[in-house]
Amino acid sequence: MPPGVSRSGELGELLRGESYLADEGLVTAIFLALKLGRPLFLEGEAGVGKTEVAKVLSRILDTPLIRLQCYEGIDVFQAVYEWDYARQLLHIRAAEAFGEEDRAHVERDLYDREFLVSRPLLQALEHRGPMPPVLLIDEVDRSDDEFEAYLLEILSDFAVTIPELGTIAAERPPVAVLTSNRTREVHDALKRRCLYHYIEHPGFEREVEIVKLRVPEAEEELARQVAAATENMRSMDLYKPPGVAETLDWTEALVALGARELDEKLVEATLGSVLKYREDQQRAKAAGLSALVGGVRSAGGDA
Repeated sequence: MPPGVSRSGELGELLRGESYLADEGLVTAIFLALKLGRPLFLEGEAGVGKTEVAKVLSRILDTPLIRLQCYEGIDVFQAVYEWDYARQLLHIRAAEAFGEEDRAHVERDLYDREFLVSRPLLQALEHRGPMPPVLLIDEVDRSDDEFEAYLLEILSDFAVTIPELGTIAAERPPVAVLTSNRTREVHDALKRRCLYHYIEHPGFEREVEIVKLRVPEAEEELARQVAAATENMRSMDLYKPPGVAETLDWTEALVALGARELDEKLVEATLGSVLKYREDQQRAKAAGLSALVGGVRSAGGDA
């Protein structure tokens, strides 16, 4: 737990101080994960700020962030450890060159700690420092069932057994944050090991606050227009609806162009900052950018 934090509200203020505006449900989930020492499982659409939670926690706790990016086919050797076969081969050749005759001794040396390459999960377990690290296991839904089962084992005991070296356990469990874009359902067993929270797209007013917090150079009117336009786009049944990350990208692009308010021409010129698929851009244009901008003004005016 960060120093001086004994209630979830105090944690929420710390998150805001790091430019992360979380709703009460998310702040409570993070607080409980820290308080109870449980992994935090965050699910939601891409771009809603799941990964950012781990980055902000790393800054608040003043501890390293160790990231494992999951993908299809990832296995223990990419996630935990692997032996450095090239160095082992060099060791064998050096032993032969210097006339080492004790073959058993040479083979034992091959599996010494110096030939072990630590990957993110092992790095998190072996971390030594005043605070445990933040371990981000990102997009776990991209990995396959076998790796998910292995994660379940790691998160149960925060220990890993390497046959040649024995069991390595964390002195203190890392602050574990798992994320999923829900491209597939993650098994219940893994979720049961964690505290779960689903991050929704923010409402209009909160998204305006986020834009103002993260892009302070943006004019108030522009921030409201961008938030409202993004909200409208999310109702268009797009292949990839824009998340908060795209809202911020778009705002930064508009600020870089010196924009103070949206108009149809600006929306068309910067559409690639918020919609990253050609089909989605075509759908937005087919719906009418003027209607989109008109909706922006209406939403901004109502707020």
